[in-house]
Amino acid sequence: MITIIPAIDLKGGKCVRLKQGLANEETVYSDSPVDMAKHWEKEGGEFLHVVDLDGAFEGRPVHLEQLKAICEAVKIPVEIGGGIRTDEDIENLLATGVTRVILGTRACEHPEELARLTATFGGDRIAVGIDARDGKVQTKGWVETTDVNAVDLAKQVDAAGVGTIIYTDTSRDGMMDGVNAFEMGKICSAVKCEVVASGGVSSLEDIKRLAALNCANLTGAIVGKALYEETVTVKQLKKAAK
Repeated sequence: MITIIPAIDLKGGKCVRLKQGLANEETVYSDSPVDMAKHWEKEGGEFLHVVDLDGAFEGRPVHLEQLKAICEAVKIPVEIGGGIRTDEDIENLLATGVTRVILGTRACEHPEELARLTATFGGDRIAVGIDARDGKVQTKGWVETTDVNAVDLAKQVDAAGVGTIIYTDTSRDGMMDGVNAFEMGKICSAVKCEVVASGGVSSLEDIKRLAALNCANLTGAIVGKALYEETVTVKQLKKAAK
């Protein structure tokens, strides 16, 4: 079954959503990320996906205090991504109480380090976010598009012992125009580790399309704008995911 994972994007201490990751395409949904986290837990969320947007743009974690407050406020597991570039960043973030940290730019630029990181922190504590447009990996808060093929990077990540890949089609993120099930299927087929879908999940049909892929390692779907705009609920999505 696919776990529905509500997203909380942090920018300037507030809970926001961006269109296609663009900093100037911002909608503020709450001044209190902690209240939002508690809300999604109450609604039936079984996992929380938190992104430090300021961290992604600055290249270092920014919202450590807010993250710690979120972890203390909810009982469900929390993952964090955005600007995690060093071992010290990983240690500091894990100390806040998160279940796992998500490496993006660092994993793309230095995939040779992943085996050491999984050995040091545990494969279940390290996830890799592969953010791609037209099959090519994007880095630094989606500002730079590389020549790295997303499927090739996924295979490297899997071989390094990383427990989870979070695959985002950046062209669809925040656009409410559907998930790219075809690309998701390619990623899932290429690896043995768990895969979480992200980007464009906006309807019950999207969840059904992901479930129809019949990929045993497709374990979760991150949902943001559709929940905030109340076009669907967590409970409805969970029912469709069965």
